Order: sequence, then structure tokens, then C-alpha cells
Amino acid sequence: MGVILAIFSFIALSLLFLFLTFSFVIIKSYSGKSIKEPSYPPVNGTVFHQLFYFNRLYDHQTEDARKQKTFRLLAPAASQIYTTDIRNIEHILKTNFSNYSKGEFNHDIATDLFGQGIFIVDGEKWRQQRKLASYEFSTRVLRDFSCAVFRRNAVKLVKAVSEFAIAGRVLGMQDLLMRCTLDSIFKVGFGVDLNCLDGSSKEGTEFMKAFDDSNALVYQRYVDPFWKLKRYLNIGSEASLKKNIKLIDGFVHKLISTKRNLLAAQRNYNQKEDILSRFLVASQEDPVKMNDKYLRDIILNFMIAGKDTSANTLSWFFYMLCKNPLIQEKIVQEVKDVTGTGNQEKEINLDDFVANITEETLERMQYLHAALAETLRLYPAVPVDGRCAETDDILPDGFRLKKGDGVYYLAYAMGRMPYIWGEDAEEFRPERWLSNGIFQPESPFKFIAFHAGPRICLGKDFAYRQMKILSMALLRFFHFKLADETKNVTYKTMFTLHIDGNLHLSAISRKS
Repeated sequence: MGVILAIFSFIALSLLFLFLTFSFVIIKSYSGKSIKEPSYPPVNGTVFHQLFYFNRLYDHQTEDARKQKTFRLLAPAASQIYTTDIRNIEHILKTNFSNYSKGEFNHDIATDLFGQGIFIVDGEKWRQQRKLASYEFSTRVLRDFSCAVFRRNAVKLVKAVSEFAIAGRVLGMQDLLMRCTLDSIFKVGFGVDLNCLDGSSKEGTEFMKAFDDSNALVYQRYVDPFWKLKRYLNIGSEASLKKNIKLIDGFVHKLISTKRNLLAAQRNYNQKEDILSRFLVASQEDPVKMNDKYLRDIILNFMIAGKDTSANTLSWFFYMLCKNPLIQEKIVQEVKDVTGTGNQEKEINLDDFVANITEETLERMQYLHAALAETLRLYPAVPVDGRCAETDDILPDGFRLKKGDGVYYLAYAMGRMPYIWGEDAEEFRPERWLSNGIFQPESPFKFIAFHAGPRICLGKDFAYRQMKILSMALLRFFHFKLADETKNVTYKTMFTLHIDGNLHLSAISRKS
């Protein structure tokens, strides 16, 4: 009886502690936030209210943005301002760039996974990584090398899909694309053949799962008031995250060690094809600052940029082509016209077809480029992103914010705003990007999928190149349909816009 009473007492005290902690957090969130001041953005609750609609977070933000272009949610330390106003976005990402950083709030949440990588650091560390990466992305060596890798992996991907098509089996398109782009970024970025697509690398598959799970678990911290306590006690989601990060760290440190040994055996350090080699060479000049932990962080940041963005976009792209079969066939016709394979009496050779996808060929794929941009407009790889104010400021829309406040732009919501894209904003219409058949880019502050300002994505052309090569190869050889038209396809709430579960498709071989 005494044991039972002790257990009940412990449970009661624990619940009381949680209640008092939560009450303190809520009171602190509302304190000193100028709630009734009309010069500050209207309040739509606290960041913790997002727990109630976390699984459809980006759609909820879209609903809020339709009512107010700029609003805020309260947090214990500061306010979190959300906006779809293009003027505000240009202000924080370019005009007043020096006044906005990633901020302590974002650092606290993301550092366990991303460390001191380019996406969450500021100042000298950001400039150093940006400078080295910018040089690498601008070289013809990387462009030629990456194209060769993309073509090689496109052949592997078509062969993998072919096995499903021949057997009449449903395929998990997102999983295949994730494996394919992971192989590509490891080869282009780190000079390593991971062989994840063909399933021969169990270690690589485990690494991919651990990274994707960690991505989701870290993002949950934004709405979990108890995540630090759970991390301290090593329980629940934080225990799972710790286990995943341990696996990730072991895999990456092994990669760094292997790569360093390979470089030591080579004499010429200047002509390297992959990004990691360049950072390893730089680390020799400052081994204390650029240690293995720092290199690990750089690798994971480039990996999420190279794997998730392209694979996610292509997954949504094929989903939209299945929902819009006429657009799918229009792209197929463009592929046939541009590659000269429209009237083939004999079977097309896969290796020859992919080998002939040149830089000139990619440039001529205007409608495909428009369709990919339209996918990114509606399904941006990073649905929410932002910065933190280093000093008090006034946004172009007139709203004030205080030092420490976060300002987030809602890329997912922006793609659905009629005031930005017109009354047909929610329609998938690649033609909106074309003028006389030629792709017309939009302002990066309006089309924010690749960020904007000084931190604009260095890999934009790299991403389009990979997506075009893979989609051209797949669409020339297969017609795609949703395996189940009645099943709702939605996202999993995390840093990047994954399709929840997988994208189950049927692939039918094209005869000509």
C-alpha cells in the first residue's frame, strides 16, 4: 500500500511541477510584449499553441496570413513575427541585413544537429564557409563533375524504377529520390560513393534515416516547452534524438578520417573535385578552429542542402504531374523535342539518352524549368525561414519589433497568397513563368524558395541541374500515376518539406 501511495505522490508532484513550469512559461510569454500596442504586429497566440495544429502547421500559417500579412506569436524570451509581406522580407534579408542574425533562439534549437554549419552561423564563421563554398560552386570543375554524377545516378534511378514497372509493383518515389540525391551529394560534396540507391550500403541507409528523423525531432523543439528538460533527463523525443545524432556523428567522423587519409596519399591539393577536400585543405591552415567537429557540421549542412531540397522538390513535382496529367505529357513532349527522340521506331538506349543530356539541352528545357519553379512556389523545400533582430527596428509595413524578436517569412504560405501570385495562386500552372515560351524569373523576395540577399542559396543552379537531369530521364521512359488517387498526400512538419510517409506511384513504361 505504501509503495502505491509513493507512486501516486510522485506522479502528482510531477504533474504539479509540469503545470507550474508550463504556467510560468505562458506568463513569461505574455509579459513585456506590448500586446495592446497597435504599432506592434497583432498577436495570434503563443508559439506553444502551434502544438494543437503542428501536423498541418504550414496550412494553418497560410490561413493566418490570409487575414494578416504580418502577425506574431509570443515566446518566453521574445516575440516571433511571421510575415508574407515582400517588403519586409527584402528588408531583413538585404536592406538591413547587418541587423539580423540567426539568433540565440534558433541556435539553441538547431545546434545539436547542425552545429556550426553555414545555415545557422553568422559573422566570421559564415563568411569563411560561404567564401570557400562560393569558390567551389563557381568552378567549371564542379559543374562538369556534378553533371557526370547526376547523369550516372539518373541511369541507376531509371533502372530501379524499371524493376517496379516490369513487376507491376507500386514504388515509393520519395524514398528512391532521397537515396539518389544522397548518393549524388556524397559523391559531389565529399568524393565518396555511398551506393545508397541500389541498397548495397546498409550503413548509408541507416545514416539517412537517422538524419531525417533528427530533422523532424529537432523541429519539434520549436513548439515543445519541455524539450530542454527532456534533454537533461534523456527521455522521450530527446533520447531518440541523442541516439540518432550519435549514429550520425560516428558515420560522418569515419567519412572525414577516410577522406583525410586519401588526401594525405595525394600530392596535389589544389585540383579537387569535391567540396570536402577543399575544406580539409583549408583546415590544415587552422587545425584548431577547423577541427573534425567543425568539418562534421559543414558536411551535415551541405548534405541537407544537396539531398533534401532536390529530393523533396522532385517528390512534389511528380505528385503534381500525377494530379495534372496534361502537364506531365506536355513536359514529355518537350523532352522528346529537345532530345530529338520523338519518333523513334527502335527502343531508345538509356545510357545514350542520358549521356546526351548536355548543358545546352538543359537550357532548352524551358517548360520543365517552369514546372519545377512552380513546384517550388507551392512546395518550397524550406517552408519557413527567418532571422533575429539584433536591435529594435521598424519594418517597411510600419510594424515595430524589439531586439531579440524573430522575423520569419512564410514561403509555403506566400505561394498561396492571391495578392502575390494572383487569384489562381493555388493552381499548379507552369505557364505563369513563361513569356513567349521563355522562362522569366521573379524577384527572389517574391519567389523565396532559394532564400535571398547575401545568403541566397549558392546551389540554386546545382539543384536545377540535378532535378532536370533526373526528371528528363524518368519522364522519357515512364508514365507516372498515383497508386491510390483517394489517398491524401501531405507533408511531415520539419525543417524541410518532406511528404509524410512516402509518395506511392505506379510507373508504366513508355513504348516510344
